[in-house]
Amino acid sequence: MTTIGILHPGEMGSSVAAAARAGGSRVVWASAGRGEATRKRAARKAGGTRLYLSGPGAADVAAHFKGSLLEAIVLDGPVGAASAIKMAYAGWNKGSQALLLAIRALAAHEGVDAALVAEWARSQPDVTARSERAVSANIKKAWRFVGEMEEIAATFEAAGLPDGFHEAAGEIYRRLAGWKDTATPPSMAEVAKTLAP
Repeated sequence: MTTIGILHPGEMGSSVAAAARAGGSRVVWASAGRGEATRKRAARKAGGTRLYLSGPGAADVAAHFKGSLLEAIVLDGPVGAASAIKMAYAGWNKGSQALLLAIRALAAHEGVDAALVAEWARSQPDVTARSERAVSANIKKAWRFVGEMEEIAATFEAAGLPDGFHEAAGEIYRRLAGWKDTATPPSMAEVAKTLAP
C-alpha cells in the first residue's frame, strides 16, 4: 500500500486525500497545531478536483488517482511545469478577483459605484455578479491568498515579467484578512470601506 502525506488539507488538499484513499492509498496528514476547521476538511470528502503533475514519475503518481473523483493531469514538461500552470491559473483567477474588488472600492470611494454597476449592466453584464462572487467566495479565505499572490509575483519576476500587479493583489487580500473564516460575508460597501477607508 502506498502512503501519501498531505501537509495542508484545505479544500484542494482534502480532495486529493479523499481521491487517494478511494484509490486504495493510505493517507496521513500533519495535524499538529491545526484548527478545528482544518480537521473537518480533513474528513476527506471527495470533490471534483484537478491535480496537475509534471516531471519524472508524474504518470506513476497519477495512477494512484485512477478511477477516483480527482482528475490527475500529467503535463508534458519538466519538474515545475505543474507549479507553473498553477501560478498562471491562480494569477488570473484570484488576481482578477482582487482587481474587481479594488475597482469596486475605488468606485465606492469616489461615489460612482452605482454608475459603474449600471455601465457594466449595459456593456459587460456578467462583471457585477463576478465582483459580488469575489466577495462571497473569497473573503473568508483572503488571508490565505496573500502568500499565494507573493509567490505569483515572484514567478512573474523570475520570468522577466512585471510583478507589481500581483504584489498589489496580495495587498488587497491582506486588507481583507480580518474576515477570516467569517460565517457571513460582508457587503460590497463594507469591503470598499476596508480597502479604501
